[in-house]
Formats: sequence, structure tokens, C-alpha cells
Amino acid sequence: MRASYLFTSESVSEGHPDKVCDRISDEIVDLFFREGPKQGLDPWQIRAACETLATTNKVVIAGETRGPKVPKEQLDQVIRDAIKDIGYEQDGFHWKTCDIEILLHEQSADIAQGVDAQQPTNREEGAGDQGIMFGYATNETSDLMPAPLHYAHRILRLIAEARHSGVEKVLGPDSKSQVTVQYENGKPVGVREIVVSHQHLVEDMTSKQVRERVEPYVRKALPEGWITDKTIWHINPTGKFFIGGPDGDTGLTGRKIIVDTYGGAAPHGGGAFSGKDSTKVDRSAAYAARYLAKNIVAAGLADKATLQLAYAIGVARPLSIYIDTHGTGKVSEDRLEKAVANAMDLTPRGIRKHLDLNKPIYARTAAYGHFGRTPDADGGFSWEKTDLAEALKKAV
Repeated sequence: MRASYLFTSESVSEGHPDKVCDRISDEIVDLFFREGPKQGLDPWQIRAACETLATTNKVVIAGETRGPKVPKEQLDQVIRDAIKDIGYEQDGFHWKTCDIEILLHEQSADIAQGVDAQQPTNREEGAGDQGIMFGYATNETSDLMPAPLHYAHRILRLIAEARHSGVEKVLGPDSKSQVTVQYENGKPVGVREIVVSHQHLVEDMTSKQVRERVEPYVRKALPEGWITDKTIWHINPTGKFFIGGPDGDTGLTGRKIIVDTYGGAAPHGGGAFSGKDSTKVDRSAAYAARYLAKNIVAAGLADKATLQLAYAIGVARPLSIYIDTHGTGKVSEDRLEKAVANAMDLTPRGIRKHLDLNKPIYARTAAYGHFGRTPDADGGFSWEKTDLAEALKKAV
């Protein structure tokens, strides 16, 4: 492990074109989990896999679903409400006037037969696809996330809160941040470079004027003393950012997977999360991997941990469990692997049950990261709990 180095992570706001699409896709997943029980359906049988494309005044939804009957008018309204909540009311992308095309169809029977539990053979519910999923945790921040990503997210969330409250009326929904953190002796100690590109709703605003708006939130987001006279700032470095959102750049679901996870500080299996119900191990097993890695670190069994799970479509049990504590472990990795396998049922059904994932809890994950968030009372971000830490300590 290197002792002194620079590491950079980026974040994007809820109004970034790709994040608009992630939000819409997850709103549809939530809608199906809300409407299913109302129609007397078992939440365990609800399926949704939705992809969204957004461009100038156009939104296209495509995907496969199973479960409740949801009219297109209801889907249309949910999509418009999401765009309105994000804050798009500009000529090139407006929640009220944008054209919405919905192309959802029934889930493939071939996929369904591999995912569903089978009676009378007692075959378990299988994974919705093959793939590898990674979880990661580190004790360098209070939420056990990598510092560069933690603070890149925090900058944009503080600005977004001010924008939604009406304090920053001249700032638009679309923005990006990037934070380069200086590490000494393996610990984050300061910020070398800061990048914020933020849409502005007054066309002739200068970069200097935008900096005057966003700098207080950047300073509030970062630890005291991390910004020095040597810190380099890049605020709207192109000079102008008036045209934003899907009007300025086409958006697609699932194009910000590093922003969604660990900011490049850990491996990624390649599967996106948004728009997928909890049978899709791309999502649910990645949540389980984060849950286990976080509990390992929270238990004091390592300062940082990477955990990999692997699945095959239609097969219930994980093909492998791999843990790397990067030389910081207090016990051997093979003991940890056995401990997590015993502490949690890592079949798709076991994960969904343990983390209580058959709920409309996904739209809130679409921006500012799926990890490092505070668990909600209604079950949102359940994978961020550290309730398994004591059991893991006893197991090893």
C-alpha cells in the first residue's frame, strides 16, 4: 500500500442527464412495488427492468416488467413528477411539455423460469443474471466510504438542498463535482484540487460569479483545514454552463456506475443498479456485498475491506465469496469468508429477505450514491446498517 498519494473521485447531481434517467427508471421500479400490493399481488413476484433515454424534450422508457397492471397515463405522470421534482422547467427540457414514449413489455418467459422458485421440485429462486458484484468499506470517513467520493457527493448535495429551498434560484439542476484528495501515511489529510461545474439559469453569469455562489458550500462540505492557499479551484472551467440537462447532453440509465459506488477506489463488476428490481443480483448482491464489507470494518476486523460475490443465472447460491482486507485485517481473509457465509443467506431470496428489498425504496438512491447513506425508517438504505458487526466478531 502506498503511503502518500493523490486520489480523485467525481460526483454528479440529480439533474445530470444520466441521473435524470436513473431517477426515472427507479421511479418505475418503485411504482410497481407500490401498485402490486394494492392489486393483491405478492411483492416477491414483482419484476421490473427499465431503461431510460432522455434528450431535448424527449424521454423514452423501454424494458420488461411483471406484476401489477399500470396504465401508461400513470407511468407518464410519475415520470413528469420526477422531472419536476429535479427542477427542469427550461425550454429544451420541461416536465410539462416533454414528449414521453413508453415501451414496456412483459418479462421474458425464458428469464422468468430461471429466476422463479419451482414447485414441486423445490428449486430455489435463482439469480436474475450471471455476474460479479463488489462491496467495499474503509474507515477513512464516518460513513465508511472513500473520502474523495464522500466529499464530492456532499458538495453537490449541499448545493442541491440550497437550490430546492429557493436560496440559490440562479443555479440549475445540472452539476458535477470532482475532488482530488491528498493522502499521507495512508490517511486523507487535505484537498489538492476542486472542480465544480454548475448550470446557471442567468445566461451571462461568469465563472467568478458562479464561484461566489458555490464556494461557501464547498467549504462547508470539506473538513476544516483541508482547503489551503495551495488548493487549486476549477469552477465552471469552460466559462459558461447555461444549457444543461438532457437538452445539453443525452442521458441514459446506468452510465454513472462509478459515481454510484466507490468513486474508483474499489473494483466494479460492471452492472448498473437503477431500473432493476431486487431479483437482479447486479443490484441486490452489490448491496449485500457493501453491507458485509461495511460490517467487517464496523466490527473492527479490518480498516478496509473489498468483498466479491459471483452468481450464475438461475442458480441460487453464490459461486464464490472473496474478501481482501488490503493488509489491514485483524483476522485472516479465509476466516472472514466463512463468517460472512454463515452470517447471511446470500441466495437472491435470502438477500431480499435479510435487507427487506421488496419495497418502493429505490428512487432515492438514484443520485448522490447508493452507499454511504443513512438508513431510513421505512427500510431505505437498509444495506448501510451495521447490525451484523457483533455477529461477525463472535464468528471469528
